[in-house]
Amino acid sequence: MLEVMTAVYEKGMLRPLGPVPLRERQTVRLQIMPEEPEDEAEQIIQKLAAAGILTLPPGYSSVEPISERERLELADVLGRAPGKPLSEIIMEERGPW
Repeated sequence: MLEVMTAVYEKGMLRPLGPVPLRERQTVRLQIMPEEPEDEAEQIIQKLAAAGILTLPPGYSSVEPISERERLELADVLGRAPGKPLSEIIMEERGPW
């Protein structure tokens, strides 16, 4: 089993930031890779994919991030959409606490 997860080093110990799929006292092998800025992380992902170590989801490379201007325009359009905000709909479906 190969599992990649993020952890924080605090007070001499690594603390995973999510659940760990291990048995109690199970021995594992660790490879420490400091988090890189996003653009470098993307380069690493592409290198792992090129080496056949990682399989990218369909359409991964064809998705281009939108610009800040496009994001703001989209937020403005969605903010003017008719109807209730999603947060209100969810609160109504949950009912009274």
